[in-house]
Amino acid sequence: MTGAIDILLKVRGHQRVPSDTKEFHEATKRDALLRLRKDLDNLLQTADDAKKTILQKEMCGFEALFHRFLQEDGPSVEWDRIQKLPQDAVKDYSSLKTPQESEIREMLNKLVVIKLNGGLGTSMGCHGPKSVIPVRNDLTFLDLTVQQIEHLNKTYGATVPLVLMNSFNTDDDTEKVIRKYKGFQVQIYTFNQSCYPRISRDSLLPVAKDFTIENDIEAWYPPGHGDFYQSFQNSGLLKKFLAEGREYCFLSNIDNLGATVDINILNRLLGDDRQGDKPIEFVMEVTDKTRADVKGGTLIHYENKLRLLEIAQVPKEHVDDFKSVKTFKFFNTNNIWARLESIERVLDAHTMNMEIIVNNKTLDNGMRVIQLETAVGAAMKCFDGGIGINVPRSRFLPVKKTSDLLLVMSNLYSLKYGSLVMSPQRMFPTTPLVKLGDNHFSKVKEFLGRFANIPDLIELDHLTVSGDVTFGRGVSLRGTVIIIANHGDRIDIPAGAILENKIVSGNMRILDH
Repeated sequence: MTGAIDILLKVRGHQRVPSDTKEFHEATKRDALLRLRKDLDNLLQTADDAKKTILQKEMCGFEALFHRFLQEDGPSVEWDRIQKLPQDAVKDYSSLKTPQESEIREMLNKLVVIKLNGGLGTSMGCHGPKSVIPVRNDLTFLDLTVQQIEHLNKTYGATVPLVLMNSFNTDDDTEKVIRKYKGFQVQIYTFNQSCYPRISRDSLLPVAKDFTIENDIEAWYPPGHGDFYQSFQNSGLLKKFLAEGREYCFLSNIDNLGATVDINILNRLLGDDRQGDKPIEFVMEVTDKTRADVKGGTLIHYENKLRLLEIAQVPKEHVDDFKSVKTFKFFNTNNIWARLESIERVLDAHTMNMEIIVNNKTLDNGMRVIQLETAVGAAMKCFDGGIGINVPRSRFLPVKKTSDLLLVMSNLYSLKYGSLVMSPQRMFPTTPLVKLGDNHFSKVKEFLGRFANIPDLIELDHLTVSGDVTFGRGVSLRGTVIIIANHGDRIDIPAGAILENKIVSGNMRILDH
């Protein structure tokens, strides 16, 4: 039997359908929405009375997202209507001015720093929030972030607050961890993003039976970082910061170690060189695309506005165009600056309209479900006066895999007040391309066990490691190094080895590359 979702997905294609079929699909959609409303009402009846008000707001948000999902018919972007980026749409970071030292404190006191902290460390074999994984000198992502902001506050006598957007997966553990920062010169706030029910792909109804989320965690999901705006407002923090006279927030992923507060960008938003009287409401930091970034979202000009284009929105026949470094030169770092007053205006006017990402999952019991998500950068088109800023690659240093961890733990970087600074000994500003085999390196504990200490990577361009490989103490890797242990073989790189432009194969022969 064709599931309801399959009928709707056909509606969202480009097929022409006879009018009676169209009416049938419209009736199917109306019926799906009515049945969902009834199920959500029943779910709310099972909620704790103390939480009902906030949960009702969340379910209203979910219903609105589901309604938009039903309404969408086909791709949100028509490829032929994408316009060339206007000349001044993306500012070059080098053109930004540095403010006078005397102005910095006042500027910082108009800023709120927000970190997206909803992710777990499971993909790297760790329990609990990803932000508590040690990344350098036993310091975690969260430790480094707190250090950075405390240093800013101490240096300039400022009061920049740190706000963490948690999910129901990370909230309890994060609350326990942040107690240790009580003596620090940084005020920390937390709020939770929404918790939405997963939907059965066949019936289009929630798979959850009640609101005891911890008893059936698979039935619920956090709906992507695009949920930030509404959840931030629901938490009361948006109103609080506006009342304090704060004007902008800087938002980034907590695992992007390059996303530090940048005084020059803040000056562009608050300084004297603003063009005319119209404030900039939204800034997306982009950086030059390389062949390693072909899947990252990019900036486009569409319907006379800047907006984010993700690979999920691209018609199949244009995916190669999307990946082209020539056609789309920049990609989104997910470092976002947004004007608080403008966020409130857009939310109150109900014009926050972000593209829906349909994420298909299969639960442990084999049930096929969908979760509807949105991306924070997709809100750009809802604001006026948005710009891109082409920032140095150093502002994009995400740690998604152990290959990224190898780089940030190495001598490529030194740590200064919680910020990673690339070594002046590195000849090029780019980071090496590192590929570590999933079977032996994907989990943090196993990865660490394969290195007596982290090799010298200062002169490394490219590293590929596959199979059962270990590294002795004081190894140097330079140029292009490929180490492949075939199934059943083991390669131990001896202590003090210098490998420069070498291929090391299963029988330990070292060949020129």
